[in-house]
Amino acid sequence: MSRAYPTAKSGEWIQPVRRGYRMACCDCGLVHEMDFRIAGGRVQFRAARATRSTALLRRHRGIRIKRAPEVKP
Repeated sequence: MSRAYPTAKSGEWIQPVRRGYRMACCDCGLVHEMDFRIAGGRVQFRAARATRSTALLRRHRGIRIKRAPEVKP
């Protein structure tokens, strides 16, 4: 796997990059791509699920997520 994700302890402050920062959950391997900005003197961020990175990380770590069965009407 070519991308490394920063490792932080619970409650630890981290300094992300401004654009394209990727954060992975240590338990389930879900990856989000986050962007940050300062608008009106306040920090804002937006996040989107990085589906491909999530799949790659979960495969690399051997994480399997069980899906709930579909309910038919």
